[in-house]
Amino acid sequence: MAILGGFALLVWSADRFVEGAAATAGHAGMPSLLIGMVVVGFGTSAPEMVVSAMAALDGNPDLALGNALGSNIVNTGLVLGVTALVAPIAVHSKIIRRELPLLFGIGLGVGLMLWDDALTRTESLLLLAGFFGLIGWSVMAALRGHGDALETETVHELEGHAMTLGRAIFWLVLGLVLLIVSSRTLVWGAVTIAEVLGVSDLIIGLTIVALGTSLPELAASVVAARKGEHDIAIGNVVGSNMFNLLAVVGIAGVIAPMPSMAPEVLTRDWPVMMALFAALFVMGYGLRGQGRINRIEGVLLLLAFVAYNAWLVRSVLGA
Repeated sequence: MAILGGFALLVWSADRFVEGAAATAGHAGMPSLLIGMVVVGFGTSAPEMVVSAMAALDGNPDLALGNALGSNIVNTGLVLGVTALVAPIAVHSKIIRRELPLLFGIGLGVGLMLWDDALTRTESLLLLAGFFGLIGWSVMAALRGHGDALETETVHELEGHAMTLGRAIFWLVLGLVLLIVSSRTLVWGAVTIAEVLGVSDLIIGLTIVALGTSLPELAASVVAARKGEHDIAIGNVVGSNMFNLLAVVGIAGVIAPMPSMAPEVLTRDWPVMMALFAALFVMGYGLRGQGRINRIEGVLLLLAFVAYNAWLVRSVLGA
């Protein structure tokens, strides 16, 4: 009940938080493209950030790491797979095309840090420094990217969710408070189930928690695809994945460094994530023309997600 209730409240509060934050930024005069790249990207990753921070504070860093890697696998395999089935995703934005190789590079960097089956506080601080560097790069790209396809789609979305400044601040604050409450409830329920079933925190983080914290991305991308806002659909996922690796892992590692972690992280979870990133790059970048994820490629992403989770189930049953 704690997990189900936590998920429902998490999705609702994340949606209110993102809308409130985007509207508040608009009233503050922030360019629409910057809102789409930074505010919305940060907001859709807020569930992962808060859940992982809570897990680390509770002494469950494996749950936090599993949430970050698992959410990226869910985002790329399940979210983009389902979204492409709803409507093939065409990538028009030049900014998103530049973000795709950057995402792959960030994934490689995180893998190098985890190579010794540990994550120190210093490495976590480096990830957070990379996160702030990414924010800075996003600001510069947004200021220089006037006329980008992502800007047009973001303007359309902001106009469709217009609200007064007072109402925007209300939803921003309430959404953040409820995010914290729902995350605390979700982590408690997930850890309790892991203890009762004798399953590791890592597995729970990779599956139940990762799926739950990625529900906002799933809802946002599917809705955007149905509206024909393809760049928002894929931009949500790419931005969230980068924030997960830099901010989510970084915050958790600063709170609770991981002197040792399960070897499966490097032999199973990280390679699967990187394989999905590589597939996303090939599909979305468009090496021979416009980037596009068609329905067949969406099915392949979904099959990869299902196969990975079957692998997890088999590892648990085998143990």
